[in-house]
Amino acid sequence: MNAKVKHKAVATWLALLVGSFGLHRFYLYGLKDRWAWLFPLPTLLGLIGVQRMNHLGQDDRMAWVLIPLLGISLVAALLGGIVYGLMPDERWNARFNPERPAEPGGWGAVIGVVLCLLVGGTTLMATIAFSAQRYFESQADH
Repeated sequence: MNAKVKHKAVATWLALLVGSFGLHRFYLYGLKDRWAWLFPLPTLLGLIGVQRMNHLGQDDRMAWVLIPLLGISLVAALLGGIVYGLMPDERWNARFNPERPAEPGGWGAVIGVVLCLLVGGTTLMATIAFSAQRYFESQADH
């Protein structure tokens, strides 16, 4: 059986760019991966929340609930990108390329990890700040 080679840098960059839809997991595990199928729904619901807030304003409570789902999905995908990018080459190849000799991840994976950390940290802090602000504003209204 000649399995397709999985590259660490590709998985890291997929997590960074389109990971909120689970494409990094589909790349690594195929369409039967149950965890990958958990990504698109919260991402789409979060995007609906962003659209609602753009159209209905900041007082739309449904948007308050939906937008953090987008943040959580993004953070989970970026965390996956960090884990993939930092995985030792021997472990990566043993897990995803068992029939091939170890190949180094290279600078593509390193740069992807740095960007995943930057975007992931920013997204996590923004999601926490948004949720906390909406919570305390709702408590002040009572």
